[in-house]
Amino acid sequence: MRSFDFTPYRRSTIGFDRLFEFLESANREQSDNYPPYDIEKLSDDRYRITLAVAGFGPGDIDITARQNLLTVTGRKGEARSRDGNFVHVGIATRAFERRFELADFVRVEAADMQDGLLSIELVREIPDAMKPRKIEINGGGRRTIEADAPSEPVVQRQEERAAA
Repeated sequence: MRSFDFTPYRRSTIGFDRLFEFLESANREQSDNYPPYDIEKLSDDRYRITLAVAGFGPGDIDITARQNLLTVTGRKGEARSRDGNFVHVGIATRAFERRFELADFVRVEAADMQDGLLSIELVREIPDAMKPRKIEINGGGRRTIEADAPSEPVVQRQEERAAA
């Protein structure tokens, strides 16, 4: 795997530190692919991360959500004896830590474990103040409305412009 050095780009950019940190962490994570995972987009604002954690129980896994980072950690005590009872050991129960960068306003809604798969439900909740809103467009010309003047002449002027 090839490693990239983003140092020259850091020197010539301002305010993109988080972007370069994201690229560097993504580059590091490509080398470790345990445990495997899927990310599903269920709707515009709902997502599901599914990790294959065979051999781990709910008590062996810790899920931590901080501001824009979701961390899933698995630690299993060595319960299997290595005294010759196994002919082949192929189920990986090594400790792991998987990190996911979350976008702004994404929160963890629930986690469920079934059949060796850990499912984490995510919801994006944008505050009302941040949601896009439709802005009405008034007529093309400038209007001056005086406090005592009736509103009919303004309406008539707009109708005259529309007819022209």
